[in-house]
Amino acid sequence: MIKCRVMEPLLNTFVVLFIVIDPLGLAPMFIALTPGASDRFRRRMAVNATLLASGMLLMFYFGGAWLLNALAIGIPAFRIAGGALLFLLAIDMVFARQSGLRSTTIREQREAETKPDISVFPLAFPLIAGPGALTTVLLMSSSVKGVLALGAVFTVLVMILAITLLTLLYAARIMKFLGETGTNVVSRLFGLILAALAVQFVLDGIHGSFG
Repeated sequence: MIKCRVMEPLLNTFVVLFIVIDPLGLAPMFIALTPGASDRFRRRMAVNATLLASGMLLMFYFGGAWLLNALAIGIPAFRIAGGALLFLLAIDMVFARQSGLRSTTIREQREAETKPDISVFPLAFPLIAGPGALTTVLLMSSSVKGVLALGAVFTVLVMILAITLLTLLYAARIMKFLGETGTNVVSRLFGLILAALAVQFVLDGIHGSFG
């Protein structure tokens, strides 16, 4: 029973972070941003981008509680706001459309095409460590209590980032296997799950406000 109570929030955290960062959805974007590039260049961009995104996410993770306190924002209010943002992200995923929440805009894509190094922008931000991912990490860090729980969620975050790196390194093979249609199908399924989790965040926030 105790093990189930410990594993359930960790599994929930893994699912939310995996869906929000969406490693599989990054594969076609990465290939589109590196047309005709060598394998060595793609490996360097993938590693650099993952490291930079990791730094951003970890900064929000460990500094999340301090930031909320400094801004005098309560956990229930942030849960509601975070849930609303994740719900908008889920809608984009269900309809397989791209927006500024989980991809670059048209102008950002044009700017990225003129840059020899895409690891910082747009790969690290906003593709990996986008608004949805940063909000989720901040929400997770402000919700867990205790050193062990904080360390457990940190481990989950590192696992997701490791999966993201592997996805970028093998993006060409993934696209050859799934194709654009297969990627969209997976994205729609994840979006449906994320929508339900986002609603739960909002309900928890409302309950925390009046409970």
